[in-house]
Amino acid sequence: MGRVLATSRSFSGGSLDLVARLAEAGHELVRGDSAHELEELRPLLADVDAWVAGTAAVTAEHLDAAPRLRIIARYGVGFEAVDVEAAAARGILVTNTPGANSSAVADHAVGLMLAALRSTASGDRRVRAGDWSAVRGRELGAQTVGIVGFGRIGRGVAARLSGFGCRVLVHDPWLSDDQVRAAGAEPATIAQLAAAASVITLHAPGGETLVNAGFLAAAADGLVLVNTARPDLVDERALAEALGSGRVAAYAADTLNGDVSGGTSPLLADELAEHVTITPHLGAQTIEAVDAMGSLAVDNVIAVLAGRPPLHPVR
Repeated sequence: MGRVLATSRSFSGGSLDLVARLAEAGHELVRGDSAHELEELRPLLADVDAWVAGTAAVTAEHLDAAPRLRIIARYGVGFEAVDVEAAAARGILVTNTPGANSSAVADHAVGLMLAALRSTASGDRRVRAGDWSAVRGRELGAQTVGIVGFGRIGRGVAARLSGFGCRVLVHDPWLSDDQVRAAGAEPATIAQLAAAASVITLHAPGGETLVNAGFLAAAADGLVLVNTARPDLVDERALAEALGSGRVAAYAADTLNGDVSGGTSPLLADELAEHVTITPHLGAQTIEAVDAMGSLAVDNVIAVLAGRPPLHPVR
């Protein structure tokens, strides 16, 4: 029997009983702190064989506390929070769940575009305060939408936008212009996209600040910016200044620098509330995505604990 630690809050929270599936394979599930606080997890890590890990950091110190650990199954796509080199040095495999939440995040990105263009969240707040005054918005189909990053999610967004009739520009340095055109979009440099797009949605992997003061200065007036990817793609202070000056019309995002401790973000200032909509990591939180992420994570865990190679190793 293996002992499996799950620190993702939504693991087995969809329609599938993944705890029972692990039990059928002879494994016991224990749950731990989703923030991955080391002192909270240390007693659990001491005797676990597998770890279904959420978005918080998995450090060398965590791994030192887990002498039996054989696999870290990231519950989701991104694995930048995992010290992959430290895991490899200890013979611990790292896996992820590619594509499991792509449709959910693409849906959410388009939903945030619509919410920002039509002032949905601020409209709700006004009505609750007794103010039924209307704010004139813009139609999504009339916009030029720039997509930064054209992997599964970016392509899913483009497919959804085709029904609205938008002009779609794509910047992805890993793809050729022909590959972008074959998907029904127009290739663009980051500068061309900034200057031409009235809506820009970010789907890059992170690790680089793309939306900085220079980018915002070059952007078209009235830009709507959407970010369902990574907070470090955006210089939040520069964006707050652009929103305050009116150069950027709206920002809608599923993440902030600091995430759940993001209360210090300048984007949460009261004076920007009419122009900023933030959701609490809802992008992947659908029943279908939760089932898919959990199933793939369990597939990887069961395979490794049975002595087979994992389905989705990250390296």
